[in-house]
Amino acid sequence: MASKTMTLKAYLCCLLLLFSGMFLSAQAELPIKKKGVATQSLNALADNALQAQLERELSSRPEWRALIASKKMAVGLVDLRDPGNERFASINGNHMMYAASLPKIAVLLTAMEAVEQGKIKETPALKKDMRLMISKSDNAASTRLIDKVGFERIEAVMTDPKYAFYDEANGGGLWVGKRYGKGGRTYREPIKNLSHAATASQVCRFYYLLAHGQLVNEARSRQMLRIMENPELHHKFVNTLNLIAPNARLFRKSGSWRTYHSDSILVWGSDSNRRYILVALIDDPNGEQIIRNLVKPVEKVLKNSLPLAMK
Repeated sequence: MASKTMTLKAYLCCLLLLFSGMFLSAQAELPIKKKGVATQSLNALADNALQAQLERELSSRPEWRALIASKKMAVGLVDLRDPGNERFASINGNHMMYAASLPKIAVLLTAMEAVEQGKIKETPALKKDMRLMISKSDNAASTRLIDKVGFERIEAVMTDPKYAFYDEANGGGLWVGKRYGKGGRTYREPIKNLSHAATASQVCRFYYLLAHGQLVNEARSRQMLRIMENPELHHKFVNTLNLIAPNARLFRKSGSWRTYHSDSILVWGSDSNRRYILVALIDDPNGEQIIRNLVKPVEKVLKNSLPLAMK
């Protein structure tokens, strides 16, 4: 009788482990399964504790403090460790800056919308250009896609109320108004007359909606995640993360031109302790190194400011 009881207990334990593993696997999946995510602002996710920690940590370095004060450094952070209770903090989050190649994510979304609507054909060449544009920041591929969709369509998608990635009433946001190559007209945004622009908050929103499968639809979001995963340029955020989190999944787009350096990344660790969105826009000759150096302090902020479910 005792042996039968032990056998039953062992069987039940195996079932429990199996279902637990299935549950954890489902929770670890991207896109994140959560209803009612669509949002025109991340303000509803703003967390005072996370904000205070971020401000304190970044301001502890005189160089960064000076850049923040002069609005030459903007940072956005979304804590994804507790699905359903995500948290947001930013510094100069709505301050629009020149962002070089980072706004190519706007071209990717516009092209995906056009494919989904049947306005352009999804050919192998098109898909190859999407990957080259994101993973290698290839300017020729980017220009081909821009020429295919047009500046007006990019603007229409960025200002579409369902996305509002460019919002004049809130500092602007994502904008692409110039080819990444010679020739062609320029179609600048109306607030600061920038050709390639971004705000940290709107780029965070892009990744947030992407992570929840809400860019175009879930299937297209999955496709964009595949395109953005495994970046082939290993500088800035990726340089540091390759060292401290070699097994984490990284979804990323960066940009650099002269003193302007930017990076954006969705970090999805093998366990729930390292899951976040990080965006940085820097106007400084040392911007690339600053972005590399930003990862560890931000992870320290996350470690010292746990969501409720992890306390």
